[in-house]
Amino acid sequence: MIFRFHNGRVALPGGAVGAVDIAVADGTVTAVTPVADTPADWELDLDGGWLLPGFVDTQVNGGGGVLFNDQVDVEAIAAIGAAHARYGTTAFLPTLISDTPAQIAAALAAVDAAIEQGVPGVVGIHIEGPFINEVKRGIHEAHRIRRLDDAILATLTAPHRGRVMLTLAPELCDEDDIRTLVRHGVIVSAGHSDATYDEAQRAIGAGLSGFTHFFNAMSPLHHRNPGAVGAAFDSDTYCGLIVDDVHLHPAVVRLAVHAKGTDRIMLVTDAMPSVGTDVSEFTLQGKRIAVKDGVCIFEDGTLAGTHLDMASALRKTVEVTGLSVPEVSTMASATPAAFLSLQDSIGTIAPGQRADWVWLSAELAPRATWIAGRVVPDTTSDLVHAAQ
Repeated sequence: MIFRFHNGRVALPGGAVGAVDIAVADGTVTAVTPVADTPADWELDLDGGWLLPGFVDTQVNGGGGVLFNDQVDVEAIAAIGAAHARYGTTAFLPTLISDTPAQIAAALAAVDAAIEQGVPGVVGIHIEGPFINEVKRGIHEAHRIRRLDDAILATLTAPHRGRVMLTLAPELCDEDDIRTLVRHGVIVSAGHSDATYDEAQRAIGAGLSGFTHFFNAMSPLHHRNPGAVGAAFDSDTYCGLIVDDVHLHPAVVRLAVHAKGTDRIMLVTDAMPSVGTDVSEFTLQGKRIAVKDGVCIFEDGTLAGTHLDMASALRKTVEVTGLSVPEVSTMASATPAAFLSLQDSIGTIAPGQRADWVWLSAELAPRATWIAGRVVPDTTSDLVHAAQ
């Protein structure tokens, strides 16, 4: 099947083009070529907008009114994925905030089942805590925090259908445990951590490869004590950034991208169940979280995730950095795909990749999303319907 897009800009690995034919078979791109003279099977006028690779989000706590911690099953994962697909997310990790070992096991099993059943978009799971530092716990509940033990290690390192990402405080675990996790394919990231520079660097040496919501809930950079932030800057690790006008000052966003590059900074949402809804509050592990002016906040002022979607994160990043849309698109797609070692199948519009795309308007507002060459329900516009 030939998809033809024109009258806009299409972000390809070699640069943006104004029109393109994309051949797709069984949900996978087989060829990307200039527009031919022959009719296409499916043609869309981009109306001056952008066609970008589908967004890859490694930190999605909830969406569509569903919090993963509250409902660890296939239906919840599907609902969260559908909510975020409206904003261009075509691959995501349902994220479990610090919880019990039994809930961790249930969440892993639910994601395995969701992948087996073909739920669109889900490519793995992110376990964020409870192996974190209490002094940097943020909204995470203190009584849930614990140390890694052999039983939990066995649960995490068992074979799973998708990627398993684990956020922990490296100063509170053994380097051998990190090596064990990485050897079994677990992607280890530092977060909610008060690690010194040396502690973080030792963890990186053991295989830790990322920093979760970089800067937030971690030991800051000081000129005599570089902390976890300094270790991230002084390494080849990946860093997730929450760009929502609240979690980070625009200057910090610019500094991070300048220092690390678009191939190591990845946009994340840290989204809560309010995304895709108009609710003004929700409950997080017994706490009432208010959603006000796009901010999720507890009554004591603690930030509780975000009301952010990936299209908004991309748009805000373009605004505060001055980078081009394709450059920021890399941080929303190709870079997180590489972090997950999924760059051979998702993250770009190229032969061999899953046919995942998002159409944004000229103002970078989401207009439609495709996963494996299929338009996601509830993301279509009148123009898409006319093209079908």
